[in-house]
Amino acid sequence: MDNNRTAAGTTSRRPRHTQRRKAMTVTLADVAARAGVSPATVSRVLNGNYPVAAATRERVLRAVDELDYVLNGPASSLAAATSDLVGILVNDIADPFFGIMAGAAQSEIGGGQDAPGAAPGRGGQKLAVVCNTGGSPERELTYLTLLQRQRAAAVILTGGALEDPEHSAAMAAKLERLAAAGTRVVLCGRPPLPRGGDVLAALAFDNRGGGRRLAEHLLALGHRRIGYVAGPVERTTTRHRLEGHREALRAAGAAGGEGGGGGADGLLTLHGPYTRRSGYEATLELLRRDPGLTAVVAANDTVALGACAAVREQGLRIPQDVSVAGFDDLPFSVDAVPALTTVRLPLTEAGARAGRLAMGTEAPPPGGIATIAAELMARSSTAPPRA
Repeated sequence: MDNNRTAAGTTSRRPRHTQRRKAMTVTLADVAARAGVSPATVSRVLNGNYPVAAATRERVLRAVDELDYVLNGPASSLAAATSDLVGILVNDIADPFFGIMAGAAQSEIGGGQDAPGAAPGRGGQKLAVVCNTGGSPERELTYLTLLQRQRAAAVILTGGALEDPEHSAAMAAKLERLAAAGTRVVLCGRPPLPRGGDVLAALAFDNRGGGRRLAEHLLALGHRRIGYVAGPVERTTTRHRLEGHREALRAAGAAGGEGGGGGADGLLTLHGPYTRRSGYEATLELLRRDPGLTAVVAANDTVALGACAAVREQGLRIPQDVSVAGFDDLPFSVDAVPALTTVRLPLTEAGARAGRLAMGTEAPPPGGIATIAAELMARSSTAPPRA
């Protein structure tokens, strides 16, 4: 059975478990019975002091989640307390997009100072742990379960969310349980959940506005045949950036603004992972489909590097023959040759703010949601198309 489906499915059954166990303490033996393993195996999984098969570990963690098992025995009276641990969830720590945010948040958590008016003694006294999900929704839920087990003081979730109703429901339920136990939940670079999830604050990037401004820049230069190398189709970041791009093209009556997947839109937009290889392969395909293409927009700066390599491999010059643009303004983009036109997201500032929110040294934004502006950075990789 699919793990994600199972995790989501158990969410809808949880009220029956809660009602049945309302007046009793969930024990290690209860978890073992639910998972179909011995109490010793449950202990090994939770303590991490002995190798356990991955499938068994997943069953145990799912049972822990279903039964809301947090602590046992004398320590159960501390179940609502919080530790000095803060979890930072990232899709890929090797990706500068996530590394920059995580590093900035960690600096505030491990070395920040108390803000004026904040409760004393809270700055720089907690341990930040970076959890690398690899983009797996199951692993994302598993890490949240482990952080709940450790009574984490706060959890920061970075980057776009998976657009799957079942996973969204499972995430909302999990975050509600964390918040109920006193854990601060902060979203950084991630839009609010469709269903609240008791999030303290959501710092959402204006990906849609950034995508629109980048497309408007190319249109103002005179481009009308613009290819788009998009990210994974199931991610909120991908959808929002692509929507902004299409809004601008549609307003200008340019090809690729239809948004329905057919016609020129289907020919000029390709999806793939946020990797250099994806940018390279997709750009080769775009140039094959439309040799008259004058510009390529990439899902992010890493994808744009691959797009540049593909353009050059075809004997074309940047920007004289084909303009190339990225997104995020990662550190290497200004040093690319030519310097990459992109959209700047204030990753360091956003990560630092998320860290302060997690530490309780900054007040949440009004309504719990703040939209972080995206800034166009016009550089040498874009120019008017050849006459």
